[in-house]
Amino acid sequence: MAVTAGRTDFQAQQRRLPTALGARRPGTRHPLVAAAMVLPIAALLAVVFGGWEAVVTQTSSVVGILER
Repeated sequence: MAVTAGRTDFQAQQRRLPTALGARRPGTRHPLVAAAMVLPIAALLAVVFGGWEAVVTQTSSVVGILER
């Protein structure tokens, strides 16, 4: 029973820490941070697997939709 109580206390501390540091909710990140993490990997995979033209085509389509 002592092990369970210690684990529960540790989990409660983990939930409080991000809110104390100014995060909106635990486990979330800003969309720009997520994009900054994903875009380099996506570009690398597109170059490695030869799908760069498809990426450019899809990007131009998304830009066209967003401009409307």
